[in-house]
Amino acid sequence: MPTYHIEMLEGRTVEQKKQLAEAITRVTVEILGGKPDAVDILITDIKRENWATGGKLWSEPRD
Repeated sequence: MPTYHIEMLEGRTVEQKKQLAEAITRVTVEILGGKPDAVDILITDIKRENWATGGKLWSEPRD
């Protein structure tokens, strides 16, 4: 079964991450088959100062 690597800006709660992991696992099993215990999900929180889009750090003020 698959291993999902999720990178996102920090700030989500543990409950939000739990719900995301449950939803991804459920949909994976529905579509691919297999058992939920075989689905791995790695969530990495990235500090806003370490992520840039369009040449601008997310820690900088946005328009």
